[in-house]
Amino acid sequence: MRGINTDHSRELREIALRLASTMRSIAALSSFGTVFLGRAFAAVIVPGAPWVDTSGNSIQAHGGGLLKVDSTYYWFGEDKASNSALFQAVSCYTSTDLTTWTRQNNALTPISGTMISNSNIVERPKVIFNKKNQEYVMWFHSDSSNYGAAMVGVASAKSPCGPYTYKTLLPLGAQSRDESIFQDGQRCGIAAQTSYLLYASDNNQNFKISRMDANYYNVTTQVNVLSGSTLEAPGIIKRNGQYYLFASHTSGWDPNPNKWFVASSISSTFSAQSDLAPQSTRTYYSQNAFDLPLVSGNAIYMGDRWRSDILSTSSYIWLPLTWASGSPQLVWADVWSLNLAAGTWSIASGTTYEAENGALSGSAVILPTDSSFSGSKAVGYLGNGGSLTITVQGIGAAQWVSFYIANGDSSWRSTTVSVNGGSAVTLQQPTTGGGHVVLSIPMKLTLRSGSNTITIGANQSNYAADLDKVIVYTAT
Repeated sequence: MRGINTDHSRELREIALRLASTMRSIAALSSFGTVFLGRAFAAVIVPGAPWVDTSGNSIQAHGGGLLKVDSTYYWFGEDKASNSALFQAVSCYTSTDLTTWTRQNNALTPISGTMISNSNIVERPKVIFNKKNQEYVMWFHSDSSNYGAAMVGVASAKSPCGPYTYKTLLPLGAQSRDESIFQDGQRCGIAAQTSYLLYASDNNQNFKISRMDANYYNVTTQVNVLSGSTLEAPGIIKRNGQYYLFASHTSGWDPNPNKWFVASSISSTFSAQSDLAPQSTRTYYSQNAFDLPLVSGNAIYMGDRWRSDILSTSSYIWLPLTWASGSPQLVWADVWSLNLAAGTWSIASGTTYEAENGALSGSAVILPTDSSFSGSKAVGYLGNGGSLTITVQGIGAAQWVSFYIANGDSSWRSTTVSVNGGSAVTLQQPTTGGGHVVLSIPMKLTLRSGSNTITIGANQSNYAADLDKVIVYTAT
């Protein structure tokens, strides 16, 4: 996760395990779980799936931010392909629909002997346009490898993907770790926009908001502070004259329940925190990265699902963010599509197959009645001699299948998945935050038209997560 966990150095979390067997599992998953069929790229968003660009490569844009220029969206983020927290590049991707992404030249790359060398930290890049100078300005968390410097980096360029030139600073002489930026008036056509730095400061104890200068090169005035709030991963959306702040708390790379706050102005007192999603899900195992307003008045939550031991496989959790109840809340969707012109979304429907109705083998058992599960039942002791076979209907194509699991371990598990007795692929299963907390994990599987069997947990020595149900989708 971004920033440090209070007094603990994140140097210890700069883990880059390159276990060959795990990487083979990830590769196998990607071959079945990509967001494209041949060269026809999908128009659906699948949170937690391996996302690829138009060249078929894994999208590396973690901790990122978006900027729209005319009809094109630019996605900037951290390239973690080397499985290291150290700086490799700030990537730049382009899209016109938020689902099909093309990688462009890197916006920012390491410079030896500076604070953006490949021995340093560059995180959470965000870009805004400065009308005064007619240039693009990037802000990012700039740090030493042990997270002791706690600075922000500022860079500028004449085109969205750069390349950018940079400088580093301490905002008003204070620490800054996790950060974002907010441009007031960006949707109103205001000529003289005011922009702000949002940042975790003072060893992550206090969250601050400071106004930028006219060039967006520095900050001039602190306008707000949430003392003792221990917030990071921030973002702000202005809606109906109200300022909504979204942020997580500090828990290292592990997720926690992200919060929202609201104020009548950016310098006013913010409300008490409220949950953005059911607290037990820890924001569906994600951390806020960016919050994109839609023309409808709703938004898209764009989060990261970090995997610290194999950072390159960290995935993206993009979900509808709605004010239908009067307060902002995430809407979980396994598979969904977006109408950008209208600012609306459509959540795909699928066919549900309860795990307890499948054929159990070996040590697999139906767990005691538990209201946490659909139908109050689930199957446990999969793997290590236990397996489950579920018969599902297919349409003769590669289809998204969501596995609803509960993993009470503090670490990830995995399970084998095979279709119609074919070769097994591996489904990685994150910790869900408890044995009674269920999360959905997607995989794309090729199903023949009509009846198919999906076997889970066979021929593996480790235990897999408990399985509540699977849902098979036809939307691709």
